[in-house]
Amino acid sequence: MTTHLDDTQQHDRDVELVIGGMTCASCAARIEKKLNRMPGVTATVNYATEKAKVSFAPDVDPSDLVATVEATGYTATLPAPPAADTAGVPVEDAAQRAKDEEAAAWRQRLVVSSVLTVPVLLMSMVPALQFD
Repeated sequence: MTTHLDDTQQHDRDVELVIGGMTCASCAARIEKKLNRMPGVTATVNYATEKAKVSFAPDVDPSDLVATVEATGYTATLPAPPAADTAGVPVEDAAQRAKDEEAAAWRQRLVVSSVLTVPVLLMSMVPALQFD
């Protein structure tokens, strides 16, 4: 779903938005459709990477792009500008950080549930530990 550029449109700026809340490919298509309806904007949304590559005219504000995605019912964040003290070192992506935090939470749940499962399993499988 890519809109072809007219010769009169000039897209001088590009940004890659991190999109959240997509559950299927039609969600990506819906976001792409809404962004492409904005004047001076051409967008391509990838469901697998949860990112939108947007080219836009100089008169379009990037915060308007985020507002359009959020009005559609999804979350969007602009990439963080590189920090001055880390010249040449890429800044950790906010989406990757969120995924890491979620994985850590699931890992903690796994450990707690495993620890609580062992006594129940022992009482049900070891005859000496069963209640008579």
